[in-house]
Amino acid sequence: MTISLQPSASPLAGDAPPALEVRGLVKHYPGVKALDGVDLFVREHEVLGLAGENGAGKSTLLKALVGIVRPDAGEIWVRGEKVKLRSVVDAANHGIGMVFQEQSLVPNLTAAENIVLGSEGPGVRRGLYRWDTMRRLAQEQLDKIGSPIDPLARTDTLSFADRQMVEIAKVLRIEERTSHPPVIILDEPTSVLESKEIETLFTQVRRLREFASVIFVSHRLDEVLDVCDRVAVLRGGQSVGEVPTHGADPGVLHQMMIGSTGSEDHYHDTAIERPGERREPRLVVRGLSGKTFQDVNFEVGAGEILGIVGVHGSGREDVCRALFGAEPTSCGEVTLDGRKLELTGTRAACAAGVGYIPSERKVEGMVGPMSVADNMTLSKQKSRCAGPIVVPRKQAALVDSWIERLSIRTPNRGTAIQRLSGGNQQKVVLARWLVAGDVRLLLLDHPTRGLDIGARSEVYRLMRELANAGVATVLLADSLEEAIGMSDRILVMSDGRATTEVACPSGGKPTPLDLVREMV
Repeated sequence: MTISLQPSASPLAGDAPPALEVRGLVKHYPGVKALDGVDLFVREHEVLGLAGENGAGKSTLLKALVGIVRPDAGEIWVRGEKVKLRSVVDAANHGIGMVFQEQSLVPNLTAAENIVLGSEGPGVRRGLYRWDTMRRLAQEQLDKIGSPIDPLARTDTLSFADRQMVEIAKVLRIEERTSHPPVIILDEPTSVLESKEIETLFTQVRRLREFASVIFVSHRLDEVLDVCDRVAVLRGGQSVGEVPTHGADPGVLHQMMIGSTGSEDHYHDTAIERPGERREPRLVVRGLSGKTFQDVNFEVGAGEILGIVGVHGSGREDVCRALFGAEPTSCGEVTLDGRKLELTGTRAACAAGVGYIPSERKVEGMVGPMSVADNMTLSKQKSRCAGPIVVPRKQAALVDSWIERLSIRTPNRGTAIQRLSGGNQQKVVLARWLVAGDVRLLLLDHPTRGLDIGARSEVYRLMRELANAGVATVLLADSLEEAIGMSDRILVMSDGRATTEVACPSGGKPTPLDLVREMV
């Protein structure tokens, strides 16, 4: 097996030009370099796998390829021609289409309407649908991938796997805009599919290779190795190498993805006040089951940080949400400090002393137009009220003290939180539970996602302070290094079940590869 540990090189000059090529692509966001000179190419009729941890730059790269994001530097070439992709329409006109992880179909329309939406052509005359023509146009695309879906079926009556086929058929309409084979990008297409549905999808991907080039993105490396010809790896916004999938070793790919582990100082490991022996469990989970997880069991002691790791779709995010009452459960029992924790809703969880930092900070973790002060005191209204009346002076003194203590960079407490940097927004969200003062269990779902290295270090410090104060913490980390650096123990989940527990003591940490062997 040949492995390149350098950024991928273009094909030799004598070869036919790649279907799609990226040269030195760069994209900056405030405080972070999402793409840092990425090189990548996919040949005609090839399935290229794209791998990398969360935050590696995959999403930004894909958005640049379909005209959603404009790179700051670098070049994109399509079949030997340098192009500027200023919109999704631009990309489609060059034969590039993408099936997004979050499906983009309109549920109350038929499959045919979704497939031709925006490119109806002869399917519409004088503002009216010509249903026979619409059905024929849609059927042509469905036949390309061998799908038996009725074009006139309402989309919301189809299974997720069938809707995925409609998405692919919809993207294939870009063939009408170019005389060349298209380039189809599949972003995490198997994330919520069952094994039988995944095999059906793989069959369609192999069909696609006959008349298109495919970029296949997945966190599941066994899938990448199964369906792709090559796999390119990104890490930290850079191209770190590529591997031909024939005979490839998943362990080598993981090593390329994760690189070296971070230093303990970065994770404030020396700030831990370790008890002489393991404390009594504060959180006890027994037989917890829900839609995407089954029979999950674990314990977390007071002042302990338990990391939960697993590939995308392992169920760990839904377990975390279930413990906060935001995801339904079907059976199981959860106790907090010996008392049964009712998982009936988020209000009951807050009342019981459970705090939650969601992964989608801007969607679920804060109210953008509201002030820093109002966001910080959302979960503890009594901290700013006298009875039912808000007392501004009472709120101001409390909020100002936490702004100073956490070094939150904001013009003042009345500034809208959406105006702050990502790291300072996350400090405010964390401060919400510090203000509450009675949090006993803190659930952290990717608390450092989208933060630069300095902001991450600050969040780690706050996590240590909370643990030293006796708060039990469940951490869904953004990377394996983060889970290892911050956790006292690590629980591995796979396919909705807790499969292994790994000790993670200071001075005796496992390696990322140790965890990978348990995850796949």
